[in-house]
Amino acid sequence: MGNAVAVTGETFQAEVLQSQEPVLVDFWAAWCGPCKLIASSVEELATEYRGRLKVVKVDVDENMEISANYGVQSIPTLILFKGGQPVERLVGAYPKPAILSKLQRHFE
Repeated sequence: MGNAVAVTGETFQAEVLQSQEPVLVDFWAAWCGPCKLIASSVEELATEYRGRLKVVKVDVDENMEISANYGVQSIPTLILFKGGQPVERLVGAYPKPAILSKLQRHFE
């Protein structure tokens, strides 16, 4: 999985909601083709912005409660959390520049 950390119901609070830095949460599933398309872009963001942006992945099949809590109805869904609150949401397989353009203002 590289630099993106897998989170579960047990670790979501600590890894995402209590994080001091912005956190990009990638809601995905192993069977999701579009999720695989953006996986490398998400990993690259985790590497390139380490120290300014934390990137985590939530498997929606294993963590249905988290997905339901944040209204994730289709995947891939990327939600940026800042100060424990969702501040940006992208639904669908966006190219890396499009993802970055939506998120960058939150962690630059």
